[in-house]
Amino acid sequence: MSDSESGDPAADTERETGVVLDFLPHGRTEDDRPQYEKSPLAYVLTESEFELFELRVDDDAGVQIGDRIPVERGDDSPVQRIRSIEYEDLPSGARSELEYVVEEIVTTNEDRFVDFYNDAQPITLRLHQLNLLPGIGKKLRNNILDERDRRPFQNFEDLEARVSGLHNPREVLVERVLEEMREDDLKYRTFVGTDDQD
Repeated sequence: MSDSESGDPAADTERETGVVLDFLPHGRTEDDRPQYEKSPLAYVLTESEFELFELRVDDDAGVQIGDRIPVERGDDSPVQRIRSIEYEDLPSGARSELEYVVEEIVTTNEDRFVDFYNDAQPITLRLHQLNLLPGIGKKLRNNILDERDRRPFQNFEDLEARVSGLHNPREVLVERVLEEMREDDLKYRTFVGTDDQD
C-alpha cells in the first residue's frame, strides 16, 4: 500500500513524526515531466520505527532538512501523498544525513534505547537480542545481563561505566539501526519497522 490511510481523527492522539533527511523543492531530477507538474518531495525517517518515507508536500510547505513533520495527510498537514520507501530509494543527500539523524533520535530518546539494554530477551536458545548488536559476543552479553540483574541501567553513561568492554553503547545501537535499514536480508530486526508499539 503506497498511500497512507491517515487523516483519521483517532490517529490524532498519537501523531507519527518524521525527521526530514532531504528536501527536493523541484521533485526528483530524473523526473522528466514539466516543472509545473512536479511537486516538492521530502524524504523522512520516522522517530518511532525508523521507517523511510517519501512525502509529496505542498509547494508552500517551507520544509527544511532537519525539520520534524507529521507523516500523515489532513487539513493541517502539508503532506499530499505518503509513499513507503527502502534505503536504496533515498537520494544521495538523504543518505548522507541518515547517520546523523539516527544518532540524534537515539540521543533524544535515551531512556527508550537504554531500556533496550535493560529489557532485551533471548530470541532462540542460542541467540539473544543483545548479540544482534555489533561487537557484542557471548562474554559481553553475559556481562550486560549480570549488571542489569543487579540493577537496571539508568543511562548510556551508567551502562558504559558498569559493563567492562562495552564502549559507546549509543553508537553500537546507531550502527545496528543503520544496518537494519541498509540490509534487506537480515533475519532479525529489532529497531526498524518492528510494529511493537504499546
